[in-house]
Amino acid sequence: MTATVEAVYENGVFRPETPPALAEGAHVTLIVESAAAGGPDEVLRLATQVYAGMSSQDVDEVERIAERRSLFGERLR
Repeated sequence: MTATVEAVYENGVFRPETPPALAEGAHVTLIVESAAAGGPDEVLRLATQVYAGMSSQDVDEVERIAERRSLFGERLR
């Protein structure tokens, strides 16, 4: 089973925000990702990573799609 569980780290223990669907005493593997913090500069740094390794043509295509974002809502309706 794979699940994403939001948690808070307190006093050396991960405390889930909501109870996971696990049996008491179950062994799990945690992959920890910290929530982004740091303000606008950090958000911009993270956003630019989207383009890492992409060709300029790929970047142009992603930006063309983003510019047509008004179409996204229409497709969901």
